[in-house]
Amino acid sequence: MNKNFTFKFTRKNNLRPKRIVILGTSGIISTNLQKILKKKSIKVISIGRSKLNFKNKNSTKILTKKIKSEDVIIFCSAEAPAKNIIMLINNLKICNTICNSLKNKKISQIIYISSDAVYADSRNKITENSSTAPNNFHGIMHLTRELILKNQFNKLLCILRPTMIYGDGNTHNGYGPNQFLNFALKNEPLSIFGNGEERRDHMYIEDLVKIIVKCIERRGVGSLNLVSGKVYTFKYLAELIINISKSKSKLIKVKRLGSMPHNGYRPFNIRMLKHFFGDIRMTSIKEGLRNYTNILRK
Repeated sequence: MNKNFTFKFTRKNNLRPKRIVILGTSGIISTNLQKILKKKSIKVISIGRSKLNFKNKNSTKILTKKIKSEDVIIFCSAEAPAKNIIMLINNLKICNTICNSLKNKKISQIIYISSDAVYADSRNKITENSSTAPNNFHGIMHLTRELILKNQFNKLLCILRPTMIYGDGNTHNGYGPNQFLNFALKNEPLSIFGNGEERRDHMYIEDLVKIIVKCIERRGVGSLNLVSGKVYTFKYLAELIINISKSKSKLIKVKRLGSMPHNGYRPFNIRMLKHFFGDIRMTSIKEGLRNYTNILRK
């Protein structure tokens, strides 16, 4: 990690942005961020694939006309998770369109929503200075886009690297709390790989968007991991969800094909988060799952 890209705030006090432009509209982060910004009466526009195909280079002129000076740009548009070389190329096309659209604009800040997948596997706690050496297409995609953005927007760029996210607005229904809770509320079996012994960090979406908002208001720059600092086994999470939801679901063990992702252990050091975001109370896994359960039951 370049030491000059260490996370910091460039403002001492909160400053209300003139306008925020969110590129990418359908994901869990975008939908929840739009809600909280509108509650704060902050002017925000969102542009997604239904309005503009970022993969098409002809979209550059259209997007250029939509961007104004002093806009804060939230770049979360992606084909994710990137699983193959075609998706990797498509994501780089998206990045190219956005970069070309902004190159002659005097924007205030650009926040890129990346992923903890950019980091190499490690038995030690991962920090923002840990080695970035991804071994899958998703991580390679995000790291490549990070490097492209650094080259063009270094002094304005905030890179946020969330770990696994759970909560309202989830669209992927991926293995973990989101999938488990959806099945538990239907009293359907919960499948865990092997003995469900993998230990992973999970970030509650409401905490995550509060951090993003503060990054906007205090104009954060540099790289930051969006994590809880806690790791839990998938077995523990499945059993906890059954208990919280009072579900009749049963656990089913599924034979694992291949090795465990990240060697079954993905811990994080949250010193940076505590230092800059100590005023934001982090939601415990039990409280977050209770909140999420209540939301889905409404």
